[in-house]
Amino acid sequence: MSKLKLGPLADDKPVKVTVELPASVHRDLVAYAEVLERETGQPVADPVRLIVPMLERFMATDRVFAKTRR
Repeated sequence: MSKLKLGPLADDKPVKVTVELPASVHRDLVAYAEVLERETGQPVADPVRLIVPMLERFMATDRVFAKTRR
């Protein structure tokens, strides 16, 4: 089985942000959360909590973004 890009989620205090997601993106978040639960053995209470680590991972691996921040 392939490794997911996300690992276990940090237990940080969340900050409330309101965003409107297409239904297809929400379905994908739910599916990703289910796979992540199986791989890590750690339940994901709310798939929306995946958004922040996904954005962090995206920005951390974007070479052009990293280059412009220097």
